[in-house]
Amino acid sequence: MKRLVVLRHAKSAWPDGVPDAERPLNPRGRRDAPAAGRWIREHVGHLDAVICSPAARTRQTWRLVAAELDGPPDAVFDDRIYEAGVGSLRAVVGEFPDDVGTALLVGHNPGVAGLVGALTGEEPEMKTSAIAVVELDGPWSGAEPGRARLVEYATPRG
Repeated sequence: MKRLVVLRHAKSAWPDGVPDAERPLNPRGRRDAPAAGRWIREHVGHLDAVICSPAARTRQTWRLVAAELDGPPDAVFDDRIYEAGVGSLRAVVGEFPDDVGTALLVGHNPGVAGLVGALTGEEPEMKTSAIAVVELDGPWSGAEPGRARLVEYATPRG
């Protein structure tokens, strides 16, 4: 059994003239991301791998989440997650090594909501800082529709 933790980045700012990929977290996002980290620590525990969009808001979310975890792994920043659709995200998840038991993906909507929906058939509202914990039957390479179930969902707030 594999566990995929899907985290939508915390609330971001919309500063004038800043490209989308460089948008930072806003004050609420900087409060909520640590709350998401505490939730992951208390409800998920150890993470074996983290893969994250390279956008500024996802990087900042991960840094604040990681600060709340015990011995977090180094994140891999993957360009394919930024603006990714469900197919691209499934491909990314399918590449986790078999020795990874629990992995975290930090990304964006609508992709992360679509991924959870495609894998589980359930569609929780993936607001900013929302976390969906999905259990997959079989290897990561088998991350296909109907092969997973949603076991926990939360939207921690700081």
